[in-house]
Amino acid sequence: MKDKGISILLSISILFTLVLLGGLSWALKSYLFESQKVVELPKQLVEEQPGEKNTQKEGKFILALGDSLTRGTGDPTGKGYIGQLIDELQSKSKEKITLSNMGIKGQTSAQLLSQIKEKEIQRQMAEADYILLTIGGNDLFQQGQTLVDPSPTMIEPLQKAYLKNLREILQQLRTLNKDATIFMIGLYNPFSYLDDTLHTSQIVREWNYQSSEVCAEFPLIVYVPTFDLFQLKAEDYLYSDKFHPNGEGYRLIAERVASLINW
Repeated sequence: MKDKGISILLSISILFTLVLLGGLSWALKSYLFESQKVVELPKQLVEEQPGEKNTQKEGKFILALGDSLTRGTGDPTGKGYIGQLIDELQSKSKEKITLSNMGIKGQTSAQLLSQIKEKEIQRQMAEADYILLTIGGNDLFQQGQTLVDPSPTMIEPLQKAYLKNLREILQQLRTLNKDATIFMIGLYNPFSYLDDTLHTSQIVREWNYQSSEVCAEFPLIVYVPTFDLFQLKAEDYLYSDKFHPNGEGYRLIAERVASLINW
């Protein structure tokens, strides 16, 4: 009887031991399995690296930089060529278009060069699918001061400084974003109705030529001429200040740029 009682106790001990070992084995397997899992961070905690595109974004992102032409000064609707361009693109495509207009009225190339060094602007530059740029008019015309003395000694230093800034601007854009197509909008001559139209037109054409040559140094940069659009009937397409385009003038620019964008 005593031997039978010992056998029962031994059996119970063995059973508890097996249960304990089984529990430890299950716990160990569970721990090892969990330790191999990849823990995903909440999306809002994942930071994008500077200059790195967000591949999950929806549609196309267009960034507009530059001066009062980018802001649409002179258009009663406030759209300017940028707004009319977006309307045109949306009429041709169902793809979502996101626009960021960072143009500043009166901005020069030196001021734009400073602007694109800002962290938020650089983030947008890196994200953009297309970048639209109007710059150079304020560098050349100097609020009309150039017309007082449109001599080479007046124009050449202005042009030299502008081209240097333009090259640095495009270099920055291309460094941060190698894939976006950049559209550089050329200058028109708002003073073609004046008596000295031949001389002012020559200055603007040379300015445009030098700008286009700088653009040609970089890939995926399209220089968009506008000189011819205003050449014959400038006054019909100018705002009352006789400098900025009116709604119709901006429409001409928008249609030309839209004809170059395909997606």
